[in-house]
Amino acid sequence: MNEFKNFIEEIIDSDLASGKVSEVCTRFPPEPNGYLHIGHAKSLCINFGIKAKYGGKCNLRFDDTNPSKEDVEYVESIKSDIEWLGFSWDKLLFASDYFDVMFDCAVRLIKKGLAYVSDETAEEIRERRGTLYEPGIESPYRNRSVEENLKLFYEMRDGVYPDGAKVLRARIDMASPNLNMRDPVIYRVLHATHHNTGDKWCIYPMYDFAHPIEDAHEGITHSICTLEFEDHRPLYDWVVRECEFPEPLPQQIEFARLNITNTIMSKRYLKKLVDEGKVLGWDDPRMPTLSGIRRRGYPPEAIRDFCERIGVSKANSEVQASYLESCVRDNLNRTANRVMAVFDPLKVVLTNYEGSELVQVENNGNAETLTFRQVPFSKILYIDRSDFALTPPPKYYRLKPDGYVRLKGAYIIHFDEALTDSDGSVVELHCSIVPNSKSGEDTSGIKVKGVIQWVDAATCVDVTVRKLQSLLTDAVDGVIDFNERFNADSMQVVTAKVERSLLSAKAEDRFQFMRVGYYVLDRDSKADKLVFNEIVSLKDSFNPTK
Repeated sequence: MNEFKNFIEEIIDSDLASGKVSEVCTRFPPEPNGYLHIGHAKSLCINFGIKAKYGGKCNLRFDDTNPSKEDVEYVESIKSDIEWLGFSWDKLLFASDYFDVMFDCAVRLIKKGLAYVSDETAEEIRERRGTLYEPGIESPYRNRSVEENLKLFYEMRDGVYPDGAKVLRARIDMASPNLNMRDPVIYRVLHATHHNTGDKWCIYPMYDFAHPIEDAHEGITHSICTLEFEDHRPLYDWVVRECEFPEPLPQQIEFARLNITNTIMSKRYLKKLVDEGKVLGWDDPRMPTLSGIRRRGYPPEAIRDFCERIGVSKANSEVQASYLESCVRDNLNRTANRVMAVFDPLKVVLTNYEGSELVQVENNGNAETLTFRQVPFSKILYIDRSDFALTPPPKYYRLKPDGYVRLKGAYIIHFDEALTDSDGSVVELHCSIVPNSKSGEDTSGIKVKGVIQWVDAATCVDVTVRKLQSLLTDAVDGVIDFNERFNADSMQVVTAKVERSLLSAKAEDRFQFMRVGYYVLDRDSKADKLVFNEIVSLKDSFNPTK
C-alpha cells in the first residue's frame, strides 16, 4: 500500500524529484506578542514533521517587527512550549536579525524605481486603495524621484519624522485585481524600543515585506502558512524576485488553519482575558494556549496525535473539541496511573475488622508493564455517597440494603446498618467484611458485580480540585461574540479525599481518579495543600459522524 501524502508533501516530493531543491528547509515564525495556542500546534507539527520526514531543517524565527506589542516574556514562553511539545529547532533566529538586510532591500527597490516615500496618512491610503471592482487611485507622491525618495527614507531612518508622518510604499500596480499589490506599505516610522535591538531603529518593516526577505535570506525552501495569506502570495513572490535573491527562491504554501468548537483561537482576545483578570494568566488551565493545556494535563503526545489525525487540507473546517479530548483520553488510558479519590465522602465503619494493613492495588491495567502500589486499609473508610442507596434503582450494583460490593483491591463488604441525622440523611454506614474475600486471595465463593473506590480515613489526604469547562458557552441564536459567550462558571473549585500515595506526586503528574476522570497535579500545590486540575472525564463524547 502506498503511503498517504498530503498536498504539501506532494509538492515537496515533486521539488526534490525535479532537482529544484536538494534539502528541505522550513521554519516556524511566531510573532512574540502573546503565548502560542492549540491552533499553532498544527503549524508546529507540519513544519517540524516535514523536517523529520525529509531529514531536513526547521528554524524557529521570531517575527519581531512590531516592538510596541512584543515582549521577551512571549519569546521565552514560545521556546518552552515548542520544546515541551517535543520539537527542536535548527537555528534560533529573529526577524530583527535582518533589519539591516531589509533596509538594504528597501534601498534597492527605491533605486529601481519600485518604492517611494509617501506622506499620506493610513486613512488616506485606505481611501485611495479602491475596491475589488474599482482600481485604486495613485498616490500624489508616487512619482517622486529616486534621489528624493532616498533622501526621505534615510531621514525616516535617522529619526527626523514622527510616527505616522511618512511611510515607504512598494510601487507595483494600483489597478491590480489583488488589493495586496496596490502599492502596499512596506516601512513605517515607529519610535519604540525593541526587545532585541533597543533604540537602534525608529523605522520598522511591515510583515508582508519582512517575511519573504527572512525566508529567502535563510534559504527556506517551503514557507508554509495558513490560508489567510494566500492572497498575499503574489506580493511575497514580488518581494523575493525584485530584491534579487538567488535561486531557488522560497515557495509559499498555504493550508487550512485549525479551528476547534467552543475554543478561542484569537491571541488578541486571549490577551484581553488575561489583562482583565478573567483567567489566572496565559497558563490558566482553561486557556487553549499550549501553556494552559500543559497545565491542564494534556500530554504533548496526545496533541501531536490529534494534529496527525485531523490531517492537512486546503479547506477550512471546524473540529469538535471532543475529538481533541478523545485523543487525550486515549493517551491517558495507557499512561496514567489509577488512584482512588472520593468527592462526596460517606463514612463507613467495618464492624468486624480491627487493626490495619496494606492492600495491593494495580496502578494501570492497560500499561505495558503491570505494577502495583500498597494502600493503607483500616477499620474506618470513606466511600463516595453516590455508591450507596437506601432505595436503589433497578440494576444497581453498588452498596445497598442487604447488598454486597467489593472495595477495590481489598475486601467484599456487606451492608448492615445506616445511621441518619435528624433530617433523615445518611451520615454513616456500618458494614462487615466477608471472610476470606481479600482481592487476590478470595476463597469466599461470593460473586459481586460492583467494585467501588474508597480511601482510608486514618491516612487519606484532603485536596483541592478544579473542575473545568470551556471558557465559551455554546454559540446559540446567532450569538458568536466571545464577550457575550464568556463562561463565568468555567472553573468550579471543590475538595476531595484521596489516598496518601499522591503526597509523592510531582507537578504535571497525571492520574485517573478511578471511576471519576483524569486529573493532573497543579504547580500551585504545596506539600500540605495539593491542587489538582481536571483533564478530561472518563466518558468519551466524541461523535465522528458530526
